[in-house]
Amino acid sequence: MKSLHLLIERLTDAGLDFVVVGGFAGVLHGSTYVTDDLDICALMTPETVEKLRAALSDLHPVHRMTPGRLSFLEHPPADRPLLNVYLETDAGVVDVLGSVPGIGGYEELARNAVTVQLFGRECRVICLPDLIRAKQAVGREKDLLVVKELRAIAAKRKLGESEAGS
Repeated sequence: MKSLHLLIERLTDAGLDFVVVGGFAGVLHGSTYVTDDLDICALMTPETVEKLRAALSDLHPVHRMTPGRLSFLEHPPADRPLLNVYLETDAGVVDVLGSVPGIGGYEELARNAVTVQLFGRECRVICLPDLIRAKQAVGREKDLLVVKELRAIAAKRKLGESEAGS
């Protein structure tokens, strides 16, 4: 990740409601698997898209999954609904998802999300059980490896909680 802190700062300062998901969420929960992008889940409304455009405008965001790498500042038109946006910016890759496999949309994720301090900002992060379910649902080999590690982290936390209660 070129500048994860800059992306987090920009998105939070823009007032964007989002939940950190994916590999970086795994790292925040203790995973040793490093990621090179930021995945977030947000309501994909026209207002959200405008906030994203404003927050990232000077970072030259382009659609990284489209031929010609069109500018996100110009494409798609403001009135076109979006499900997901896969962007590359001068600060790094950020994927904005409308829903997460195995969990659902932003509302479902936000309900169980944990709040953490990241780079001096409050951010919501997918809870560990939801992250495990999401990575299991995606089912890619690399995600399944992370699932094993995240389950071990969850088991260790439960053991620690039961010892603290004794």
